[in-house]
Amino acid sequence: MFLHKKLSGHPGLTRMVPFVAVVLLTACQGKMGATSAYWLYFAKTLIGLGLLLALKPLMQEIRWAFSWEAVLVGVAVFAVWVGVSGEWTTQSSLWIKLGLAKAPTMLTPAWNPNEQFGTGSALACFFIAVRILGSALVIPPIEEVFYRSFLYRYVAQQDFLTVPMNKFLPIPFLVTAAIFGLAHNEWLAGIFCGAAYQWLVIRKGRLGDSMTAHAVTNFLLGVWVVSRSAWHFW
Repeated sequence: MFLHKKLSGHPGLTRMVPFVAVVLLTACQGKMGATSAYWLYFAKTLIGLGLLLALKPLMQEIRWAFSWEAVLVGVAVFAVWVGVSGEWTTQSSLWIKLGLAKAPTMLTPAWNPNEQFGTGSALACFFIAVRILGSALVIPPIEEVFYRSFLYRYVAQQDFLTVPMNKFLPIPFLVTAAIFGLAHNEWLAGIFCGAAYQWLVIRKGRLGDSMTAHAVTNFLLGVWVVSRSAWHFW
């Protein structure tokens, strides 16, 4: 209630706070010991959920919506995410190839609960479940309301709430897709992902379909990671 009152009348901040909180907690993962990568992800999920529930009355566009386009886009983005590979498709490889970064002397350990806690252990299963559920149910509304609702329209006009969600705006479309892509290590797939989700918002005139598509993508990716031991995606 306190946060609700403080942010009432500040629509931009309302849509930024959950996203910034998640980004900051993500940056801290693994910085306080190896297991902090997992406990902080759990904390991030709970805090993100709490912020969403507290601020949802101030963000009317956060309403889940189901459509065949949303499912199709979600599956297509998942296929691109796991199918696109090469030395230019991840940021780490891209910057090294361009000479803007050096190859790390030590690789960051993959987010792999089975390796950290033991395959099939209670903690490993718990954190796998937290990761899949968090990425499928909590992260989509947080990222979609920030990128597709706030950032896309804010780039077009500071008074972003006056910009219709179903209006195609070339520069905001490209800028938002690029920023979304570069916020992920798999930047090339990320740009495609951002463009696809934004297309859904424009086509439907609402945020709910992109939230569903995002949830489908992340759920399928989580299943893929666990079933194929493709932990590098996490």
